[in-house]
Amino acid sequence: MANTAQAKKRIRQSNKSRVRNMSQKTKFRSSIKKVLKSISDRDKDKSKEYFKEATSVIDKLVAKGLIHKNKASRHKSRLNKQIKTL
Repeated sequence: MANTAQAKKRIRQSNKSRVRNMSQKTKFRSSIKKVLKSISDRDKDKSKEYFKEATSVIDKLVAKGLIHKNKASRHKSRLNKQIKTL
């Protein structure tokens, strides 16, 4: 348990950021699932639209340091590859 005021404040800050990070990572996973669903439905136009949105979400997470840039590149690359094969 935290004893100092500094430690108590740090706990409050980390809880706030944990909640914010969880929601942003959930948005990341949801955007990828949207793209994958449209790919499985064989809808190329929707896939491209959702991919554009997902790319934006992914890039924002990289800028904030929530995911590594290589992980972002891997996800974008794999999704784009699947869209191109439609």
